[in-house]
Amino acid sequence: MPAQLTATEIEQWLVGRVVAYGKMQPDDFTVDTPLAELGLDSVYALTLCGDIEDEFELEVDPTIVWDHPTIRELAEGIRQRVDE
Repeated sequence: MPAQLTATEIEQWLVGRVVAYGKMQPDDFTVDTPLAELGLDSVYALTLCGDIEDEFELEVDPTIVWDHPTIRELAEGIRQRVDE
């Protein structure tokens, strides 16, 4: 994991997760599309949280996805926690 990740780099990683799990194309949504509109449910949220923990070496509560309801907001939330 790079020492100083940007929110944009994290956004790109999250887009990859949405594409992989949602079987969507990157052109089907933006980083400002609410995750709920992308089919995010509680199972997906738990899986995504596990991926976040593994990728960024963080412990996160599944509510992080609901507290940060878009890819842009979630990326910024992750970036702040990485910087702590």
